[in-house]
Amino acid sequence: MKKIKELKELTNDELGARRRDLKHESLNLRIQQQSGQLENTALLRNNRREVAKIETILTGRRRQSGTH
Repeated sequence: MKKIKELKELTNDELGARRRDLKHESLNLRIQQQSGQLENTALLRNNRREVAKIETILTGRRRQSGTH
């Protein structure tokens, strides 16, 4: 999981790609969890938190630029 400082250094395109990758990974982790194969359930929480951090950064940048 990346720290907020590291995420702020990325461009909007990089953040978007990272968010897409995390959401895809989350889907795979949920499937593993449902089938009983997931041993480290903290990965799901970490993914959700990192996606939230990315969305917070992107929202802040959109507000600063004046677009929604």
